[in-house]
Amino acid sequence: MSSTPHDPLPAEASAPYPVADAVAYLGGQWAVDRTLLDLATGTEGAFHGTATFRASGDPAYVLHVEDGELTWNGTVNRAGRTLRLYPGPDGTGEVTFADGRFFHSLDLRTGRWDVRHPCADDLYDGTFTIVSRDEWHLRWRTTGPAKDQLHRSVYRRR
Repeated sequence: MSSTPHDPLPAEASAPYPVADAVAYLGGQWAVDRTLLDLATGTEGAFHGTATFRASGDPAYVLHVEDGELTWNGTVNRAGRTLRLYPGPDGTGEVTFADGRFFHSLDLRTGRWDVRHPCADDLYDGTFTIVSRDEWHLRWRTTGPAKDQLHRSVYRRR
């Protein structure tokens, strides 16, 4: 396995792990380790915390709640986010922001899924890779006039 300064996590060593039902697979609690790199400035950061996929009280979707500490430019702050995951009848899903705005589709049936999300003038390109029953990776590359960033996350089942 290799890594580079701009992509600090190891390269995937094996074929992706197919998942028949994204919502069922993601259910529960995960430890999250994320590296962040601003490619324009060279500033590096890290997020360490948890991600929980749990019932929302509305049978139409589950909540994806992340909570932890973000270290950025020598400062440590509490950080988190909440997303909604709507299951599809074929094991796929749709991810929205907490306010219901569409974020991206999700199809883990081959064990790998690429997404693209435009945000103002910036573009977010993401890759989900399922490594095993208990681990998955998420890579976001953001480009545009406001951002030039790389985020790599490893999720491990708790």
